[in-house]
Amino acid sequence: MRAPNRLLRSLPFIVLIAFFIRLMVVAVVYKDQLDPQRDFWQFGYETGKIARSISSGEGFSNPLFAKTGPTAWMTPLYPYLVAAVFRVTGVYTKSSALILLSLNCLFSALTCIPVFFIARLSFGDRTALWSAWAWALFPYAIYFSVEWIWETCLTTLLLTLLFWITLRLPHSTRLPSWPGYGLLWGFSALSDPAVLSLLPVLLGWACYRLYKRNQRWRLQATVALFALLIPITPWFVRNYQTFHQFIPFRDAFWLVMHVGNNGDTSHWAPDSAHPSTSSMEEEQYNRLGELNYMAAKRSQVIEFIRSHPLWYARMTFRRFIFTWTGFWSLSREYLAQEPGDPWNILMSTILLALMLIGFRHALQERIAVVSLFASAMIVFPLVYYISFTQMSYRHPIDPLLAIMAAYGAVGCFPGWRNEKPMTDGRP
Repeated sequence: MRAPNRLLRSLPFIVLIAFFIRLMVVAVVYKDQLDPQRDFWQFGYETGKIARSISSGEGFSNPLFAKTGPTAWMTPLYPYLVAAVFRVTGVYTKSSALILLSLNCLFSALTCIPVFFIARLSFGDRTALWSAWAWALFPYAIYFSVEWIWETCLTTLLLTLLFWITLRLPHSTRLPSWPGYGLLWGFSALSDPAVLSLLPVLLGWACYRLYKRNQRWRLQATVALFALLIPITPWFVRNYQTFHQFIPFRDAFWLVMHVGNNGDTSHWAPDSAHPSTSSMEEEQYNRLGELNYMAAKRSQVIEFIRSHPLWYARMTFRRFIFTWTGFWSLSREYLAQEPGDPWNILMSTILLALMLIGFRHALQERIAVVSLFASAMIVFPLVYYISFTQMSYRHPIDPLLAIMAAYGAVGCFPGWRNEKPMTDGRP
């Protein structure tokens, strides 16, 4: 019996099981990506359209259905990855779908590694093992890796690596560690700039820990910030040369604001508000061009919020509830569009309860690093509360949720809460 136990405690084995489970699901569902309706829209959505343009030599352009020219709709890391696969295996082919979904599965499975070590450093060996298995079997991690050709799984892996490295940085004053940390932030921002909302939280925490030990931190932080600029500057330059104005990452923020704040509450993503699902919005986008269209959405949404401040406050709170519980509506019309929502609500609520139990246990045990977990979970979704949200937007911090939920589950068993973290997690 010892050999199976050792296997179940093996991190490489957990990663392999996670990868295998995801691949088995891909084998069943990959054909969904090959639906030719709306010019294979489901195959990567805007990512797929931009990647097709790149692979055909038209550059980073055409995010929707017509040839509308250069775009800054999204950041470049994942579209270029998809374009590289298209170049090798063809555009919207079975092979490209299987490769891209398999890469998503790999990114998701590899996330078990930083999850394990974050939990081990923060809460001890037992929680680390539970956390790794929790992520391997995490329903959202499986779903997003097999259903979406999008940057979600890559961003989740990168942000979880950043969190792990942040925990390690205060234990190393070696200057060479910090440029790599900054570079990883830069590449993560090129996957999804929303991760930069956690830069002050994570970098500030690492620097504060060094400060408390009377160790150097100013030079390290400066080096990391300069290193961050290295991967993102070429994208900034490209945008300025292309559009003749400063666009730091992407220009679609006001479209996102419009989708979430236009008066339609029937769905968290009403079809009437987005040019990919509304012929009227698509026509306006094609007619005005990208920058003018985004400017029009900015004026429109600002005027709407000014005219409906109480509606906006209620909608912001509603998005907060949806982010953590999955609940949007139980109306018959809504459930006809989202029939799986009752199960989603049940699962989200259970995870939320376990996470809160984990936070309570950590506070009782006076584990100082729990403040970093809490700060990340508070700060990261803020931009989605005020703009627009869907369950995939929370996914980059789902590994932290899984760790805290695992710690909450471990704490429910007598005698299991007294394991000590491997870092100075206690004050």
